[in-house]
Amino acid sequence: MATTSTALGELLEHSRSLIRSLQHPSGAYPASPTFSAYRGYSWFRDGAFIADGMSAVGEVASASAFHDWCAATVLRHAGRIERIIAAADAGTPLPDNEMLPTRFTLDGEIGTDDWWDFQLDGYGTWLWAVTAHADRHGLTQERWADAATLVVRYLISSWSRPCFDWWEEHVEQVHGSTLGCVIGGLEAAVAHQLVDGELGAQAAAAASAARVFLENRLVADGHVVKWLGSSAVDGSLSALVGPMAVLDPSSGLARQTVAAVERELCVDGGVHRFLGDTFFGGGQWPLLSCFLGLAQLAIGERGKAQRMLDWAVSTVTADGSLPEQVSRHLLDPEFEQEWIDRWGTVATPLLWSHAMVLRLAAEMGEA
Repeated sequence: MATTSTALGELLEHSRSLIRSLQHPSGAYPASPTFSAYRGYSWFRDGAFIADGMSAVGEVASASAFHDWCAATVLRHAGRIERIIAAADAGTPLPDNEMLPTRFTLDGEIGTDDWWDFQLDGYGTWLWAVTAHADRHGLTQERWADAATLVVRYLISSWSRPCFDWWEEHVEQVHGSTLGCVIGGLEAAVAHQLVDGELGAQAAAAASAARVFLENRLVADGHVVKWLGSSAVDGSLSALVGPMAVLDPSSGLARQTVAAVERELCVDGGVHRFLGDTFFGGGQWPLLSCFLGLAQLAIGERGKAQRMLDWAVSTVTADGSLPEQVSRHLLDPEFEQEWIDRWGTVATPLLWSHAMVLRLAAEMGEA
């Protein structure tokens, strides 16, 4: 399966155009314009990676507008953040349902429908993405600094708490990919001087403590694990190697983590979220193939990364859309119809999928 330059070029151009056209006037990226459970919402995590993909291919205004939306949303909810920090400092942390949500309406408000909301990863991912964007394009960070300060303080206060993972599951666990995103965000905020002085020192100390926890408590068989006490991996762990480089790509830990994702979750180029996944039958996700490709590229395995890009591009629909997942290799087919009956067919297009193809292609010098 080889991606022709024409097919790839057409998809990349369509992906840029699609993301730009669907971006809300507020700057928010909708997760998917039509999928019933996602419509009208923007995630900090998904959106940060979408912005990173757009930034990497030179869509500076689009990425900046998303970061503006994130900053405005954080400042809009500053009172809530201050209450969370104060309670944590007093030794009486607030319950999960009073923590920051993982997604907001496109106007930056907290949604009213039920969701598996308390997730920390998106806030760390935003700090990482906004600093990478500013550094890549020589932008001043001042416009995002006040919000970033609040987010850093929030993560310092709460990084060790169990929360839902990338997939809105297992709120009782401390997850490897979540903690990695927090580390990446705090370290980026310090390294790029989004915070300095006493707060910078506190952020560095929290990042160091979180890294010690990750590398000592969330490792089994030489690789980072899905959650504390597990030996399994999750497809999201690839992001800690590429593009975030939370794990040094030259390290054995990074290489073993990539190898474990390849071994346990990759089938013919398509990557599953985790073994035992039943969401829409547990299919393969183009965006996770791109994350694995970025990780492979980071450790010097370009041929494997090309295979991941080829596979992701092969999932494009007749109208040029990339889905959230495909059903070529389902882990548990009996559950596919149950989710279709509940929410409709798989989210298509998923903006995150389009952005990750952009990001991997850019890293490979093809965009």
